[in-house]
Amino acid sequence: MARPREKPPQAVKTLERGLRVLEALAQAGESPLGPLAERVGLSKSTLYRLLRALAQAGFVEEEDGVYRVGPRAFAVGQAYPKRSLSQAVRPEMEALARETGESVNLAVPLGREALYLDQAEGTKLVRLFTAPGSRTPLHATGVGKVFLAYLGVPEGLSLTPYTPHTLTRLPDLLRELEEVRGRGYALDNEEKELGVRCVAAPVFGPTGEVVAALSLSAPSSRLSLEEAHRLASRVVEAARKASLRLGFAGGV
Repeated sequence: MARPREKPPQAVKTLERGLRVLEALAQAGESPLGPLAERVGLSKSTLYRLLRALAQAGFVEEEDGVYRVGPRAFAVGQAYPKRSLSQAVRPEMEALARETGESVNLAVPLGREALYLDQAEGTKLVRLFTAPGSRTPLHATGVGKVFLAYLGVPEGLSLTPYTPHTLTRLPDLLRELEEVRGRGYALDNEEKELGVRCVAAPVFGPTGEVVAALSLSAPSSRLSLEEAHRLASRVVEAARKASLRLGFAGGV
């Protein structure tokens, strides 16, 4: 005789709702309370209580009423036992870092930002460090420009000025993105931080979509604009090999 189906305890229902909220935020990148409530089918008051609990635990971040996935959720996701993106790409990152002596980063798109997953540190005495889990704007970084060039520019993207070199006019940014697609790599010419340059190239997944970007970064005193263009071919080649490791079979 079949037993009647029992209602799940309240704690289980709350957990299910919390996971649904995290999944919705991951898909949206970021969202205010109202649109997120409509997306997950919860009242604003219920959702607000869930978000507060998730934020206290580090799974959600809030700034000016806009919510996004927090660093603890990133850390849990990285523990997924399957062969992760960073594990697949890591050998090419380490090889490029050894070859050039400069730090090499791996980033993925996350809404209106780029999220750094991993770094292979350079061997030179003065080197740059980017913490895995940190976020960076799309329009002012090499990895971000790769995602904008190949995945499109989100409507209403904020072009915040970080340095005098930041591209803050959309026509200027679109022209640069066209160049990125044409040459196969992007530059950050001290646009996010004065004294820092980087070169970034796309990493393609099995079906040809851009799933990540590799970047080489160094102090601008050592990495001139001319040197950055010269090293670009090595970054592009490392990204090509990383794409092959992920199952991409086409020409990059």
